[in-house]
Formats: sequence, C-alpha cells, structure tokens
Amino acid sequence: MLLFRWLLLLALLSALVCFIFYAGTGQLRFRRYGWIVLKWALLAAFGFFAVLILERVA
Repeated sequence: MLLFRWLLLLALLSALVCFIFYAGTGQLRFRRYGWIVLKWALLAAFGFFAVLILERVA
C-alpha cells in the first residue's frame, strides 16, 4: 500500500512538472503529457480508494 501511494504521488508530481514545462515553454506536447498522466493518476487513485472502501464494507 505504501508503494502504491508513492507511485501515485510521483505520477501527480510528474503531471505538475509537465504543466510547469508547458507554462515555461508553451509547447503543447507538455500539456498533452500532463493531461495523460493526470488522467491515469486520478483513475488509479479512484481505484485505490474503491478497494479501500470495499475492504471496510466487507
């Protein structure tokens, strides 16, 4: 569980770095990379919390 939290944190930080690069350079590829990483990080987070909730219920 700790490993998953660290991976999720690193994914969110990498999305933030991509958006900072986009703001600094104006290249659209960094914005696209940021959205892709953010999308998958949020999907992973929702899945993670769904598993935690299901463990509590069951």
